Amino acid sequence: MTAAPAFRPLPPRPGTPHLFSVDVEDYFQVVAFEGLVARADWDRHPSRVEANTDRLLALLAERNVRGTFFTLGWVARKCPALVARIAAAGHEVASHGEWHRRVTTLTPDQFREELRASKADLESAGGRAVLGFRAPSFSIIPGLEWAFDVLLEEGYRYDSSLFPIHRPDYGYPTAPAVPFLIERPGGTLLEIPLATTSVLGLRVPAAGGGYLRQFPLGLVRRAFREAEGQGFPAAFYIHPWEYDPGQPRLPCGRVTAFRHYRNLHQTWPRMATLLTEFRFGSIQDAYGDLLGLAPARGAA
Repeated sequence: MTAAPAFRPLPPRPGTPHLFSVDVEDYFQVVAFEGLVARADWDRHPSRVEANTDRLLALLAERNVRGTFFTLGWVARKCPALVARIAAAGHEVASHGEWHRRVTTLTPDQFREELRASKADLESAGGRAVLGFRAPSFSIIPGLEWAFDVLLEEGYRYDSSLFPIHRPDYGYPTAPAVPFLIERPGGTLLEIPLATTSVLGLRVPAAGGGYLRQFPLGLVRRAFREAEGQGFPAAFYIHPWEYDPGQPRLPCGRVTAFRHYRNLHQTWPRMATLLTEFRFGSIQDAYGDLLGLAPARGAA
């Protein structure tokens, strides 16, 4: 059995911008569509990830914001120029795995292959070292602590996969709600949990993504302001397909359709509002010293 991890919360960093992150994947690659779109058929679907990501890059340039782009290795192989543009714009390129496979479905050896392949593809396209990882669907959960060891062994220095909430399909409810260090026999891994807030004594997600579309915007604002009050940055995330109401509709069930398609038209204005109200930067901008890097120049 994998030894329980030792979590060591970091001290506050007052004034640090919140963390803007993007999970770069196409609309047909989401976990909810695994039973509808086989990986062998990905090339048969019209891709929209490049145009959607370019639109976001333009907005971030306009707002002078840098972010962390957790990108599939598959995207790097299919659209290497996109990854090069992300890096050239000053953003951080990190890994979202190779094939968008949940860690819960992988053996340690398969997970290692995902990490190694995606790192190679992203570094080849972006020309910079890849230090960070985010599991598809935040799928590092209790019982899969071996994943931290594999990440360290493969040269990753931080992870952003733990959601400190209770959910039936993901979540690590005992994880701290602020950035922390994971102490393992093979080294120390920086962990950047996703933003949450407390409602009626329960910790609820408020980090962006589907929660930005499904929950009131005030809940996300509240999470960010709570983090600021404690002296920590809050981690926000978005997918390029989440502000694309024109994406092709797939023949899914009602629950999946509700979760995937509801309020796509509201994502962009809500995200733009947050970019106006709060300061954002990349994970490397905020924690470069802990990653063995000099702080980035001109951090937002």
